Amino acid sequence: MAAIFQGLGAATALSPSNCFDSNKLHFSSRRSLSGRKASFFVVRSDGSVNFASNSSAHRAQQVITNAVATKADNSAASTKAGHELLLFEALREGLEEEMDRDPHVCVMGEDVGHYGGSYKVTRGLADKYGDLRVLDTPIAENSFTGMGIGAAMTGLRPIVEGMNMGFLLLAFNQISNNCGMLHYTSGGQFTIPIVIRGPGGVGRQLGAEHSQRLESYFQSIPGIQMVACSTPYNAKGLMKAAIRSENPVILFEHVLLYNLKEKIPDEEYICNLEEAEMVRPGEHVTILTYSRMRYHVMQAAKTLVNKGYDPEVIDIRSLKPFDLHTIGNSIKKTHRVLIVEECMRTGGIGASLTAAITENFHDYLDAPIVCLSSQDVPTPYAGTLEEWTVVQPAQIVTAVEQLCQ
Repeated sequence: MAAIFQGLGAATALSPSNCFDSNKLHFSSRRSLSGRKASFFVVRSDGSVNFASNSSAHRAQQVITNAVATKADNSAASTKAGHELLLFEALREGLEEEMDRDPHVCVMGEDVGHYGGSYKVTRGLADKYGDLRVLDTPIAENSFTGMGIGAAMTGLRPIVEGMNMGFLLLAFNQISNNCGMLHYTSGGQFTIPIVIRGPGGVGRQLGAEHSQRLESYFQSIPGIQMVACSTPYNAKGLMKAAIRSENPVILFEHVLLYNLKEKIPDEEYICNLEEAEMVRPGEHVTILTYSRMRYHVMQAAKTLVNKGYDPEVIDIRSLKPFDLHTIGNSIKKTHRVLIVEECMRTGGIGASLTAAITENFHDYLDAPIVCLSSQDVPTPYAGTLEEWTVVQPAQIVTAVEQLCQ
């Protein structure tokens, strides 16, 4: 069995296997406006905080050729039977279900075995599946990431965990030159169904090196898909979909969302890797966001509604490729766009999203696109300064008010 981990190098470029059609959206064309450290919090997806002891109509026209259009997940299906899970527990449940379903699925990374991972996503899996399917590795990201890519070349479906996403910069060569390109450079002889995942984002005084947002680093690599989870529901669904994909997928998890709680269905489900989620329908402005900033946006939305605005909030979820169908339909309705991200402003996801919207939907815009991003500085350790570098709800409220004037 140990021979299954001997390969070093390899992987895949994107294949079209994950794209599928679904219900089309119906939208209105109305244009006018009508008048410090809290590791023991359990934050629910509706925004409430508890203390815990442990840490139908056809769309009017086609928006863009070959855009991904899928039906909604109904992630807030609280009326159905289900069970409550924290986000890290939902990730583990999805991972465990896939390991039960497919014996080719395996996990590797630092402390993922009997310790259960730095955020306990793999807790209990080593006892259940053994040390070969849940492999503890040395502190050598370039080595075990390359090993995972090689294992995927031989037919396995490895999940590589970075203890912190910032550490995966040590494996950038393997991810870019091997993982993203070898499906193409091998002439299609290899597909590399690998998932690379781990915690990232600005936490609570974790310092600059542990507060990295690597979306901007990886988005330019050909052949890589990127998704970001934001709720327990989509965390489990995206994990299962990423494991089943024939493409290499990077799953971004935010370090501050692991204790977020939500009821998820008892029955099996998966989320489309290329689909955005409509969080809040609205008429006045389209707010595009993802990951932790979803909750800053929803906090700002409450204030905006009280002020008479009706924002439409979309969690883009798929960072590469963008769901231009959902995004385009929203822009055709609101004609104004605000992008809110935790990524850096220079070369970030917001910059790429701005370019895509300008290229495809410029004629539908009544105002310039506004992008709120983190400042282009290393994240300070001091808590007050750390908050200043990240977009806050008050800034979102001000941006919408100016955009809708």
